[in-house]
Amino acid sequence: MRNSLLRYCLLFALALCTTLRAGAYNDHRGHNLDSLERAVARWTPQAVDIASEKELLQLNRDYRDLMLGYNQLNGEKSDYYARKALEISRPRGWHEADADAFRYIGMHFYGREQYDSAMVYYLAALEATDLMADGTASDDTYSALYGTIGNLYNVTGDIPKAMEYYEKAGRIFDKHGWNESNSTLYYNIGETWVDEGNYKEARKAYQKALDYARAAADSLMEANALKGLGRMHMEQGHTWKALRYLHEADGYYSAHEKEELGFAKENYEYMSAALLAQRRQLMLMAAAAVLVLLLLLGVLILAGRLRVTAKEKKEVSEVLEETIGDMQQHASAGGDSPALSGREEEILDLIAKGYTTAQIAEALYLSPETIKWYRKKLLVKFDVANTAELISRALSRPGRTNG
Repeated sequence: MRNSLLRYCLLFALALCTTLRAGAYNDHRGHNLDSLERAVARWTPQAVDIASEKELLQLNRDYRDLMLGYNQLNGEKSDYYARKALEISRPRGWHEADADAFRYIGMHFYGREQYDSAMVYYLAALEATDLMADGTASDDTYSALYGTIGNLYNVTGDIPKAMEYYEKAGRIFDKHGWNESNSTLYYNIGETWVDEGNYKEARKAYQKALDYARAAADSLMEANALKGLGRMHMEQGHTWKALRYLHEADGYYSAHEKEELGFAKENYEYMSAALLAQRRQLMLMAAAAVLVLLLLLGVLILAGRLRVTAKEKKEVSEVLEETIGDMQQHASAGGDSPALSGREEEILDLIAKGYTTAQIAEALYLSPETIKWYRKKLLVKFDVANTAELISRALSRPGRTNG
């Protein structure tokens, strides 16, 4: 992704350079390169040594025409004629010609991805531009060089240095009100910051690109800036915001699909990725909601169980206290008729009426386990083996009144 965007930015910068030459070269592909090569072939080193300055100026001009003419056709030849042009211009201090040749040699190294060598020649082109007479070097030349050198630092990983040169180019664009150029510049800066994971700086750059595009009333650049903002939010996981920007950008791309097929395809890919991420997020949210409900249900069940346990614990404690008291009372009093607590009288009466353990528990708001404990306790107190004997003994107790 980054390499393609950097090349796009580089082509933008180089387009500015080429625009500078348009008046002199017209369309360089219209030159007859063969006849021009035959014309310069007669210039031997000896002929160059005795040539007049006017002749050398023309020869340098011809070499640079060949350099430019072969730039897209034959990189090796373009590089060769750039170096021939330097052989004439450098000893004579023709800085404009030097800058022109250095720039094209740097371009060839860049095309071969030999970035360190490309940097040497682009910086040499910048130095030659600085040495040109006051007013000769145009802001177009400087902004193109700044943008290109920024790209080189970018592709080699020196982001702070890249931003330094991008800012220099941006100041020139601001000076002349070149809003389209600034929009393109800040769009590519935004792409760089997204690749670096610095979303704060990316957001600022994309917003500047959008502002400049709107100032220029350029719908394509506005769509590109919106696409960039959409990509940034998508990579941050903000799918709703991402889709808002991407849908807005798609409105332009869809209306100009034939002209902007590449951008439309890229925007569509971002939208598809954002929709897929959004679907995953919704599924995760639904799963999280179900999990929360299950956890809440578990907490309620546990709380209820804890309440029951606490109640049972209290009941058991009361039964134990009663049992201990009964044992002490029985040991001191003796006799055949055991002393019963108020609770035991209640339970015994309900047993005699035929209530089950569950029914007694419900009637007295006690747990079934507690009722079972009381039943066993009553069997022991009356020294009987089963419920029938318990009822018989209980009914025949001295002093019992019918309830």
